[in-house]
Amino acid sequence: MRIHIATDHAGLEFSTQLQHHLAAAGHDVVDHGPIEYDPLDDYPAFCIRAAQAVVRDQAAGIDALGVVFGGSGNGEQIAANKVVGVRAALAWSIATAELAREHNDANVIAIGARQHTFEEAATFIDRFIATPFSGEERHARRIAQLAAYEEDGTLQPDPRAVAGQPDVLAADDSSFDPEAG
Repeated sequence: MRIHIATDHAGLEFSTQLQHHLAAAGHDVVDHGPIEYDPLDDYPAFCIRAAQAVVRDQAAGIDALGVVFGGSGNGEQIAANKVVGVRAALAWSIATAELAREHNDANVIAIGARQHTFEEAATFIDRFIATPFSGEERHARRIAQLAAYEEDGTLQPDPRAVAGQPDVLAADDSSFDPEAG
């Protein structure tokens, strides 16, 4: 499998270890992160490029996943999720890594490199890569809803909305005045 990885300065040492670990497991590793340590570099462009590459490979029929990491993994997950077609999940345990794939068909995992030992994080990543999407109808339905929103803003109807009245939360009406009541 092709694994696209990205980090910033906070995960540079982790990145080197991870590349060796994944290559030894037989994966084709593509690094989108920095080439040298710069304590002031920024993760968004690195992580977005890795996420774009995952989506591009998957669209071409190539088995590919992504791994983005930094100090906490939070910003890296947010950056990856800006790419249309990416479902990036922050994993902090084997269970969250497994469920990200099994239930959410996540194609990118985010890890806090400063939150775990390398051995722990590698275990999460290995489980993420090894776990297939379950394909269960309820999970596929939810993923389709996310894709529809991503594509055109479509949301399921609000069950609290009054029949015949617009869904205020989903309405794209910039004239809404919360002070008017």
